Amino acid sequence: MTPEQAAANARPGLTSLVGAFAESPQTLRRARLMGLSGWAYHVSARAGVLGDVRPETVAAAIGFIAPDAVTDGWESAAKTIPPVEVATWHLHELCRWGIDQLGGFPRLTRLLELSKRIVSAVDCAGLPLFAAWRAMPVPDAAPGAQAAVMLHLLHEHWLGVHVVAVRASGLTPLQAIIAGPEGETGAVAFGWQPPYPPAGPIVRRLMWAEAVAGSLAGQAYAALDRAERVELIGLLESLSHRLSR
Repeated sequence: MTPEQAAANARPGLTSLVGAFAESPQTLRRARLMGLSGWAYHVSARAGVLGDVRPETVAAAIGFIAPDAVTDGWESAAKTIPPVEVATWHLHELCRWGIDQLGGFPRLTRLLELSKRIVSAVDCAGLPLFAAWRAMPVPDAAPGAQAAVMLHLLHEHWLGVHVVAVRASGLTPLQAIIAGPEGETGAVAFGWQPPYPPAGPIVRRLMWAEAVAGSLAGQAYAALDRAERVELIGLLESLSHRLSR
């Protein structure tokens, strides 16, 4: 398994695990306690680490969410609580979730060791959200908390390189969504308004972008040898399956 293949193969497990946290009752409860809509919480929790910035900056960093939708969520949250505080609370909730949901995983120590090595190897150039999140102090030293943060960082790493690769391919974020598996449904979910571009002419370009994203992400996965990369993918799949039961 090459570093590029490892990065691509890690993506489904990371998406599943991070999604399990985002959809957990505790996370949704935190949004309600803050008086935020789910959308305002989503935008400010992810991008609040950037600090007191304009919504245009947030939209540029996230990439795939329509700028108007980013502005709605960011400004709505800012009326109630500074976004950086939302991100800080989000990190605390992530740690708590990690302790509860990952703490009993038999090979947690090994997962933490391997993921930390990849996270430490990432070159942050062009990845503002990843860089901001990696710079955040982890508020809990428990292995489950630390592992949850590493998984979040690996997922944020992929999202960041994906934006870079899509733009390098000449596609806009909207075109990449339309050419992907979710198509117009995905565009609606990310706040983009019709009319939408036809998918047919841009599917090949998206395939090229996905390959570039794997290559960029794989640079950090090269911190592991082949056997360790295979082991990591197995651990992610096992953990994802454990949480989905």
